[in-house]
Amino acid sequence: MLQKKEVESAQKRAMEYLKKAGIVITEEEKEKIEVADLGLGELEQTGLEILVYVNTDRCCAKELVLFPHQTCPEHRHPPVEGDLGKEETFRCRWGKIYLYVPGEPTPDPKAKSPKGREKYYTVWHEIELNPGEQWTLPPDTLHWFQSGDKGAIVSEFSTKSRDESDIFTDPEIQRTTKIK
Repeated sequence: MLQKKEVESAQKRAMEYLKKAGIVITEEEKEKIEVADLGLGELEQTGLEILVYVNTDRCCAKELVLFPHQTCPEHRHPPVEGDLGKEETFRCRWGKIYLYVPGEPTPDPKAKSPKGREKYYTVWHEIELNPGEQWTLPPDTLHWFQSGDKGAIVSEFSTKSRDESDIFTDPEIQRTTKIK
C-alpha cells in the first residue's frame, strides 16, 4: 500500500521523465498518471508509472514510465470474453528497456529479477530496446521488462487493455494500487 505522498512524488518524477523525453502532456493527464506498485510496496524495484491516453473496445495507447532498474513483473494477457487477449507493441521513446519473452534464454541477461522474487521470473530471452526501436507481443505471451540505468519511457500501443485480467507469475501481485 502506498502513501499519498509517495504517489504524488512518483507522479512528479514521472512528469520529469516525460519532459526529458520531449513528451508533452496536458494538466489533466498529469493528474491521471497511475503509480502501480502492484501491491508489493517495493515501487523502486517493482512497479511502473502509467498514463493511459485512450482505451476503447478496439485500441489502447499508453506511456509507461520506469525509473532506473524498475521492473514490470512477469505476466501475460489471457483471452477474455471471447477476445484472444491483448496484443501489444512496445516502442522505446527514451532510455533503454530490456524485454524478456519465451525463447532461447540469453546467456548473460542485462536485467536482474528483483531480490527475493527470482522464482517468479521464468522467461529469459532478452530483447533490448533503445529509442525508436519496438517489439510486438502476441496475445497471451508471458513477458516482463526492466529499464536500464537512466530509466525508460515506453509507448504501448495495443488492442483493448484489461489490466485487471492480467495473470502474473508472482501470486502476491495485486494489479490495483491501494493508497492510504
